[in-house]
Amino acid sequence: MPGLTSYFPSGDEYVTEDALKNLRNYRYRAVDKSFLTKYLYRHYWEWAVTLFPRWMAPNLITLTGLSFEIFDVLLVLLIMPDLEGPGPAWLYFAFGIGMWLYSTFDNVDGKQARRTGTSSPLGELFDHGCDALNCTIAGIVEASAFACGISWQTVAIVFFTTMTFFFSTWEEYHTGVLYLGYVNGPTEILTLAVLACFASGIWGPAIWHVPASQGLPLIGRLFPETWELMDALLMITAIAMLFGHCLVCCVNVYAACKEQNRNFFATLPQLIQYAVFAGSCYIWLSNTTTIFVNNHLVLFMITAGTAFGRIVSKIILAHLTEMAFPSYTVQMVPLVLGAVFARLGWFTPSTELIFLVISFLFVVVAYFHWALVVIERFCEFLGINCLTITPQPDIERPEPASSS
Repeated sequence: MPGLTSYFPSGDEYVTEDALKNLRNYRYRAVDKSFLTKYLYRHYWEWAVTLFPRWMAPNLITLTGLSFEIFDVLLVLLIMPDLEGPGPAWLYFAFGIGMWLYSTFDNVDGKQARRTGTSSPLGELFDHGCDALNCTIAGIVEASAFACGISWQTVAIVFFTTMTFFFSTWEEYHTGVLYLGYVNGPTEILTLAVLACFASGIWGPAIWHVPASQGLPLIGRLFPETWELMDALLMITAIAMLFGHCLVCCVNVYAACKEQNRNFFATLPQLIQYAVFAGSCYIWLSNTTTIFVNNHLVLFMITAGTAFGRIVSKIILAHLTEMAFPSYTVQMVPLVLGAVFARLGWFTPSTELIFLVISFLFVVVAYFHWALVVIERFCEFLGINCLTITPQPDIERPEPASSS
């Protein structure tokens, strides 16, 4: 009788030996235009890294940072499962502190790697993989801080984060550079998110649900009278995301393709993968019999978010190993099937919940099998450990190649 592992793909199916050999060409390149980073946070992060012992692996710092956000989601489920509340004031401060700690650890891990001489392509894969999962986790926390509840507002917040991250990852695959603009998600937007959490703790989350005309007196009249401040903020965010981020990513990919004598339009079908992902989620939620009415939105979001994590992590893996752009992951299958079944009216509340739970288990098991196998293969090829390092003297490494 075949063992359980025989039902999973082999390590060579995830990443071949020939692909691993391309890790020797690895060079991390980043551009950060943020004034906040240049004049404030860079100094804070350089100080913060000195608080970590040199024996602490950079990936362990990354994982610890993600745990703060996971802890916040557990607080949501235990204290404010309807994502609306209002909860106690300390809960909103906990949300903001968790986000801030995640951001700090996420920015310190690379400095720790250069400090200890342990920079590697595994670090980029691990860091970006955690960031991909955090798109959904942080979205749930922020929606709770805004008291969005089990609603389309919560869905919008989560999918704004995933869409921006997908486009950034697609851009990095083609340009070879992680580009962060003058206003970017990991810096300015996260700072605003932290401050918004604190504002909810001080004045209560009801401040985000006043009429738009009251919350935005200068431009509030541009929005429908029935809109809340939260609706207006989401619309402003959507416009800024589409034109200030996604369009910029397309321009940068176009420039890279022109420089490399490649056809830019041949890269556009690669965006279909995210369209299928987001479209499947939208169709399923638009026809659900239980997710909204019986408060299963967090379970749905974590299921979809884990699938998303696999989608973008495969792109990062392809970038590091110089493989072809991945256009499919098996973890999208439950989302597509759920959308089809919901649209055809084949679900009852009980059967939909059972399907959702099975989908959750499937995507989580598939994700962690892929992640553990790929990490193991990276470690074996590079001769390193993932979460531990050998103690050594303090080594100051140069910052990654970047331009101001």
